Amino acid sequence: MSNETLIRCCAPTMANLKTGNMFNCPFENRKEMTDELRRLNQILGHKGLRVLPLRWNDKHALVYLYRPKMLEQDLQNDLATRLLAECGYTCGNPNACVAQLIARLRDNQDFPHEVGLFLGYPPADVDGFMHRKHACKLCGIWKVYDDVEGASRQFARCKHCTEVYLQRYRQGYSLDRLTVTA
Repeated sequence: MSNETLIRCCAPTMANLKTGNMFNCPFENRKEMTDELRRLNQILGHKGLRVLPLRWNDKHALVYLYRPKMLEQDLQNDLATRLLAECGYTCGNPNACVAQLIARLRDNQDFPHEVGLFLGYPPADVDGFMHRKHACKLCGIWKVYDDVEGASRQFARCKHCTEVYLQRYRQGYSLDRLTVTA
């Protein structure tokens, strides 16, 4: 996986604007991909980030870059806790929730609807996606069912962040230098 791909897919998380990002990453050799994820964890771990493979397919891995402390805070939201419990999660431990997400991804080809909670999407929008699909008010990084203005601002911040990060990377900034410590 190239550093540029990681930045293109995950700049808002690297900048501490978002809890997490997921993306499919092609690989030729699973061991080499595992080594690459280990390398990224060494570079980004001290910045408060973690990189995990959530699902392995033939030649693609679903990679999750996230901020465990932000995830812990996000999952303490009452609505988030209720939505996860509704999906069979044992709430209270974010690491256990991530493990349950991995199991759900492994057992199903479809994405579980609650995945947005692991990416920092507002719980009201995840609830809307799960229960009121026809009431979507805006589509962007996620489908918005509640705060359109707030979501629009967040979409713009994330887009601008990605553009700036890609520009800085092309100017020679390292992953470590681009990543905010939190």
